[in-house]
Amino acid sequence: MSAIEVRDLGVRFRRNRRGRRSFKDLFGGRARGQRPGEFWALRGVSFTVEPGESIGVVGRNGQGKSTLLKLVAGVLLPDEGGVDVHGGVAPLIELTGGFVGDLTVRENVRLTAGLHGMSRAEISRRFDGIIAFAELEDFVDTPYKHLSNGMKVRLAFSVVSQLEEPILLVDEVLAVGDRAFREKCYRRIDELLADGRTLFFVSHNERDLRRFCARGLYLDKGCLVVDGPIGEVLDRYNADSAPA
Repeated sequence: MSAIEVRDLGVRFRRNRRGRRSFKDLFGGRARGQRPGEFWALRGVSFTVEPGESIGVVGRNGQGKSTLLKLVAGVLLPDEGGVDVHGGVAPLIELTGGFVGDLTVRENVRLTAGLHGMSRAEISRRFDGIIAFAELEDFVDTPYKHLSNGMKVRLAFSVVSQLEEPILLVDEVLAVGDRAFREKCYRRIDELLADGRTLFFVSHNERDLRRFCARGLYLDKGCLVVDGPIGEVLDRYNADSAPA
């Protein structure tokens, strides 16, 4: 069974946000077409990801990469087509979302890990490792809102990367944090891939894409242009992006 199946996927937005449909739209059917101000962020996208594959998604800003990840994660719902995900997902996207400013680091770890399905016993067993990875041993009882942005990212990555879900979604997370922490992230992702996890990775960093991914998807204007070996996909993307 495939890890991810995407069929004729389409999603549209309205003025930089998801457009709300009126009752007239809902009961009028597709024949009414596209309303003013709407655009398709993705349309007609189809592909399959097998368990254990590492997929890199490339394209210019605004071409649908992060939208695709959110659809796979179930954060967004499609307007056309569908996404079937077979297995749980560990989403390393919008990392600091879901943390509560007035709660301490300790309380946020318990809350966030629990919301992702980790049992109380498992949280207790993993707690010290999560804090150590994030390098926050001296801030366990500090309110989250008093952490620096770098500390917040370290904590979020540490929590989510401990989830044992078979599918890992990563959206530009390695672009943040200092160099030493990025290296820790690299090693952690290497460990997850060695464990047979499926990786779906959005990045503008060609070095990271070549390091972690064997296959690539190139999106342009919301359409899937190329699906192939990561080297070929990056060559095509770079050629298209070169100045005329």
